[in-house]
Amino acid sequence: MNKFETKRLELHEMLCGILESRNVYFQPPESIKMKYPAIVYSRSDIRNTFADDSVYKQSNVYQITVIDKNPDSNIVEKISSLPACRYDRHFATDHLNHDVFYIYY
Repeated sequence: MNKFETKRLELHEMLCGILESRNVYFQPPESIKMKYPAIVYSRSDIRNTFADDSVYKQSNVYQITVIDKNPDSNIVEKISSLPACRYDRHFATDHLNHDVFYIYY
């Protein structure tokens, strides 16, 4: 297992703990039937920190989407409180609320 996979699995378990369920999905295929509330996440970027003309440190940036029927979900508050996390936007589709975040992890 490489360091990216190890860190992603650590993030996955943290998100499961916040949600208090296993309805956390990493890059789910279209065919999967999700249960709500849910968290969907995917890697959106890799941030490199340079020193002496080489990569000193790498951080993955993940897009995290909280999907819930409740527009005032407490899951949103918990995710927004994570270190190195920023809120991006909210939208509603098919009677489900989506709150999108980015986290450096």
